[in-house]
Amino acid sequence: MKTKIWVGMATLALLTTISCGQMKKSSLDIGQIQLTNLADTASYALGVNMATAMMEQGFEDLNLTAFAKAFQDVYTESKTLISNEETNGILQEYFMSLSDQAGQENLAEGQAFLEKNGKNDGVVTTESGLQYEVITQGTGAKPTAESTVKVHYHGTLIDGTVFDSSVDRGQPVEFPLNGVIPGWTEGVQLMPVGSKYKLYIPSELGYGANVPPGGPIGPNSVLIFEVELIDIIN
Repeated sequence: MKTKIWVGMATLALLTTISCGQMKKSSLDIGQIQLTNLADTASYALGVNMATAMMEQGFEDLNLTAFAKAFQDVYTESKTLISNEETNGILQEYFMSLSDQAGQENLAEGQAFLEKNGKNDGVVTTESGLQYEVITQGTGAKPTAESTVKVHYHGTLIDGTVFDSSVDRGQPVEFPLNGVIPGWTEGVQLMPVGSKYKLYIPSELGYGANVPPGGPIGPNSVLIFEVELIDIIN
């Protein structure tokens, strides 16, 4: 039982790295059930937990009949249509196809956003495609790519989803500019100490398709940061 629980949790952890379109659900007529004891209730609760997590990830084309049949076959120790040895390869291929689809959608949405955003007053587009606007212009020195800087930042996606924020944590951070995504390396070098800029980072200057696992950032996402340059450390 412990093995099955940990396998299920690992699968759900993998699902959280996938972002895709709206779910297309096949129907499954199970009929009415009665929750007459704790095992019945816990079984239903586990189904609610797993289904909710999968729907939140926009799991597409889930065949509920096939899904339920696989559960039944494993729990009744019947012969499964797919061996355990085959499942990892099949799931990896399917998850990659979902990730690729999400990446193409995010890339198109991001390009449309940046094209429109670049026409707004105060927004400057650099040769690399980075966009920025000045919120507060400081008067201090500017860092170089080799500098270690102290900053406050607030990061969102184009739909407003917050994915990271030192401001929310109430604690500024220090890091070398040559150890972060290219959009940060370029953008922060434009800022005199005391400045606050808003950076609009195209996916190719951010994480591209290789996004951090387990978070809300999808592949090929545009990243938006409000950055306050507090100090240059070295």
